[in-house]
Amino acid sequence: MSRQRSTQNVTTDAGEARVTWVPASAPRLVLALSHGAGGGIEARDLKALAAVLPGHGVTVALVEQPWRVAGKKVAPAPKTLDTGWRGLWPALAAPGLPVVAGGRSAGARVACRTATELGAAAVLALSFPLHPPGRPERSRADELLGAGVPTLVVQGGNDPFGRPEEFPPGPYELTEVPHGDHGFAVGKRSGTAEEQTMGLLTDAVAGWLASL
Repeated sequence: MSRQRSTQNVTTDAGEARVTWVPASAPRLVLALSHGAGGGIEARDLKALAAVLPGHGVTVALVEQPWRVAGKKVAPAPKTLDTGWRGLWPALAAPGLPVVAGGRSAGARVACRTATELGAAAVLALSFPLHPPGRPERSRADELLGAGVPTLVVQGGNDPFGRPEEFPPGPYELTEVPHGDHGFAVGKRSGTAEEQTMGLLTDAVAGWLASL
């Protein structure tokens, strides 16, 4: 059964942002998901979560940052991304439900950096970019460790931005997507179909959200 999506434009200090709402029929929380620095809300993991989670009582809000809405190819500085996310938050909180802040890659970093300040119930970090590829010394672990709320990291086993075994111990949970790259694509040699990979991801997220 398809659910009625709706789109909402939100003015922020970083420009016009957009939220695509995918409602649950009897929602108990909102999961806000933003995209990475090089893509949009059509990413396979965001699409999979938006398709599955409303059936688990979770309204999904797919967030497009102002730079993306404006048609720009490159994301601005982290500070500007945080400004856009802060400006969106009242719209995300408007339904009066707990809001889980989430996103993939750069969007995960934004969610971690702003979670405590904005009163997020939890953080979902998809493909958290622990470091630039090949530069493990430039760690961003402090952003993840500083989220201050229950946090789930879902990380591809072959993510060049940080494989699961590279993550430091800390107050968060981590689910590995075997063979997945930064976009959770799995090579044909892995013998794993994309449907299986996305099923593992959505099951892990749904189970974690149910435990909150």
